[in-house]
Amino acid sequence: MSTLTITPLGFAAGAEVTGIDLRKPLDAADRLRINEAWLRHLVLVFPRQELTPQEQIVFARNFGALDQHESQAPQTLHADHHEILVLTNKLVGGKQSGTHNSGRNWHTDLSYTTCPAKGALLHCKEKPPVGGDTMFANLYIAYETLSPTMRKLLESLEALHDVSLIRGIEQRDPALVADMKRRNPPVIHPVVRVHPETGRKSLFVGQRIRGFLGVSDEESQSLLAMLNAHATSPEFVYRHRWSVGDLLMWDNRCSCHVALGDFDQTKPRVMYRCSLQGQEVTGRFATEAAAADRDQMLQAVAAVS
Repeated sequence: MSTLTITPLGFAAGAEVTGIDLRKPLDAADRLRINEAWLRHLVLVFPRQELTPQEQIVFARNFGALDQHESQAPQTLHADHHEILVLTNKLVGGKQSGTHNSGRNWHTDLSYTTCPAKGALLHCKEKPPVGGDTMFANLYIAYETLSPTMRKLLESLEALHDVSLIRGIEQRDPALVADMKRRNPPVIHPVVRVHPETGRKSLFVGQRIRGFLGVSDEESQSLLAMLNAHATSPEFVYRHRWSVGDLLMWDNRCSCHVALGDFDQTKPRVMYRCSLQGQEVTGRFATEAAAADRDQMLQAVAAVS
């Protein structure tokens, strides 16, 4: 009989899962319990899991197809397992890693693509003695605690997500940055999205948004600042203090997160991330939207000429 135990860690998000060895095959009953807990708590913590990259990949596949990281620079992937993005501040080939300062502003993974990740599984391999925490915000609650009038307004809006707004990107290798921008042109997503499994609505905001369509820059910046401050209010957030061996699994469809730089940068911090492939295309390239707008304008002019 399974000894799997699920213990809540926070009000808004977070639960610890114990009594399971992720190196072993996952049976159907435990997979169902874990998935149900994931949908309820958004972030699951599996402590003290000594996994090889292949074992992490096998476990992750229980919850969906894995992203092949076409949006990422090849140099940032695990040499033998391209399903794993290596987040490290160690030197790689004598140079600063392309992920040495990843995740330093509030975001949902791969929001700068047309099909954002379903979720992610992050395994702690090395950590600094103090700090290096990650915070997660519950975007269901963020949406549900807005006024009905504001919710109605936001449901009609779309936002422009831009990879160039990743905090600290200008500090990375210019060649890697140019490649990442080439791979990821700006993308438009709705501001409110519906979770495909729970049916609940959530905000789709973060600090990698340039503005809202049909709204002035000044209005966009004021509204975005308000929404981001609201969404990341302390009462909506779970803060995880890492231990080596922790595996975290989060639902990217209803949360955002930030990797804090609150540690001695000379100390190693190494994480292996598997991303679960998005289930549906929710965005479109901004260039396509602009072309469509031009076509509509020309049709309108033709109609009255």
